[in-house]
Parts: sequence; C-alpha cells; structure tokens
Amino acid sequence: MKIICSKQSLYEALTNVSKASADKSTIPALEGVKIKLFNGTLSVIGYDLELGIITNVPVESADKGEAVIMDVKGFSSMIRSMPTDEIEIEFDDSLGIHISGGTASFNINALSADEYPQVPDTHEGEEIVLPQSVLKSLITETVFAVATNDTKPIFKGELFELEDNRLNIVALDSFRLAVRTEAVKYPGKLSFVVPSKTLNEVSRLLKDEDGKECAVRVTKKQVVFDFSGYTVFSRLLEGEFHNYRGSIPKTSVTEVIISKKDLTDCLERASLMINERVKSPVKCMFDGGSVKLTCQTSLGKFEDETPADLTGPKIEIGFNCRYLLDPLKVIKDDKIKLMMNGGNLPMKIVPVSGEEYTYLVLPVRMK
Repeated sequence: MKIICSKQSLYEALTNVSKASADKSTIPALEGVKIKLFNGTLSVIGYDLELGIITNVPVESADKGEAVIMDVKGFSSMIRSMPTDEIEIEFDDSLGIHISGGTASFNINALSADEYPQVPDTHEGEEIVLPQSVLKSLITETVFAVATNDTKPIFKGELFELEDNRLNIVALDSFRLAVRTEAVKYPGKLSFVVPSKTLNEVSRLLKDEDGKECAVRVTKKQVVFDFSGYTVFSRLLEGEFHNYRGSIPKTSVTEVIISKKDLTDCLERASLMINERVKSPVKCMFDGGSVKLTCQTSLGKFEDETPADLTGPKIEIGFNCRYLLDPLKVIKDDKIKLMMNGGNLPMKIVPVSGEEYTYLVLPVRMK
C-alpha cells in the first residue's frame, strides 16, 4: 500500500497515540503503534490492554492495509526530519516501509498486524456530553490528589459521580481530598472510577477553545472519551470508592477569608526551606486580622505574615507545605474560605460563595 500525507499531521498523531503503547509486554506488538489504511483515512492506534488512543490522519490513497510500527520513536523522528511538508510512505509485501520526501528517504521494517490484539468497541455505553474546557478543568483541578501507592488500587483513579444534572469528580489519598462540581445535561444517576493515567492523557489532548465538546461513553467495564478527532478508551477501576461525603465536615468553629495569591506566595517562600532530605511542616497561626506562617528546618527558619479575615477562635495548625499548595495552585478565585475545627482536624477549602469545589487537607501534628 502507498500513501501521501502531511508530515506534521502524521507526526502529531504518532506522538500522541504512542502514549498508550505498552512499555514492555508479553505481546511485543503492543509496544508499537498499529496503522490501518481504509477509504483514504489512516487510523493510528496505541493500546496496552488497559488504555488505548485512536486518531485518524487524512491521506491520499486508494489502497487498504494494516501494519504495526515497532520503533515508534524512531519512525516519528524520521517523519519529522523529512525536508518536505508532504511525504510518501509505501509498504511492500514483506512489510518493508519506504519513507520519502524531497531528496531524503528511509527504509525500515514493520510487524504484521495479525500480531496486534483486537481493540474493544468504543461506540457502546451511556453517553454524557460536556465542553472540553470544563472536563479539562475538572481533571486538572483534582488529579493531583489521586493516590500514588497500591495500598488501595481504587484510589489510583478518580470517581465520576453523576446525579440530577450534576457531575462530581473526586480524588483522594491518605492526606487530602479534592472535589469539583459542574452542571451537566444528564438527569440519571451514574458513577464510575477512571484511572488517573487515562485522565492525564485525556487532559493533555483536550482543547480549551469554546464550542469544543467531548462525548463520554460508559459501560460496566470501560470508559471512552471522544473529542477533536481522538478516541481515548480505558478500563474502569473496580471496587468500592470511599464514602467521601462522610469525610467532609459540615460545620466549622473558625472561618477565614483570605487572598489565595497572598497565601500561595507565603507557602511558596516557605517551601524554599524544605526539600526531599529536609522535611518539616509549615505552622500557620490564624489570629486576629492575619495568618502568621513559620517553618524551621536544619537549613534555617522562615517567618511570614499575610492579612486574613477571621471569624471564631484563633487556631494554630501545621501542614505539609506541598499538600496545602496543590489545591491553591489550581483554584482560580481571588479569595477563598478556609474552614477549621481545631489544630488536629482537617482544613476545608471552599469558595467564598458557591459550591464549585471542596478541598480537604489533613494537618500535621506539631511537636
């Protein structure tokens, strides 16, 4: 088979789809990318039996056929290096590949597509449609709180919870909880847990442009994200997610309204005293019209202060600096509300008004 196509379009497709190829597999073909030519379209497929990415590249060809590119990084580099914007690729009967453009050409070998496992059907399931920009923000503003260890595999994903035209996305580990809420057009009730690896790939490919939508299709074992020419599909995580609602305090004795930027700047300065070898909590004293931050390590001592509007008794509480910074870095509001019930109980971070997000950060016991 022979194709003529845009160098840039094919390079981008190979780069994005290869993120789903297996690093190492007992099925060698899964370490490559499958290409399938039919009706003037070249489908490019990456799949590791857990996560898959598919996209189509328009080409000039009346042929049909398929093969597996094994050295995807090398093949992509060859495509990118060609001196012309348009390239020609020809496959011979023994699966040799000839790539040419202008004065340059390469010859490499491919693998038979018979070695590649069947890709699951991506058109079935309950469907929810939402703006790409909304889904992107829901993921980026919660995924940092996903667990990274294997103690409870279900927590290595995020809970999607749909009910009464609202979508909650929830991530948690042993130290913090992140919940983002958005209105969606789905009157039914549905919940499922998507691996964070899948969501990171989806977020990377989503567009922030207005008017761009993403269709999400869900079956009992699979989720599919269909948008902007890409289809990302993944196995769902099995198991029972934590009853996160029961972990969120409904009341508080101390409430603080504070500038998100001022608090973030203070914490980032405090983090200069902390590294992987030198760890220490940041102590926050909420009292009167300010919050005083201190941190002492073997490197030295840090002190800072920023205005805060406090209601209720003063509180001294300590935090892992990064765990408190993570939610602050993704919140878009200028001011936030901090809700506390003492120095040994979690801090709740919410909007000054509304219910768009809730973050919970566990404190560190101070010596």
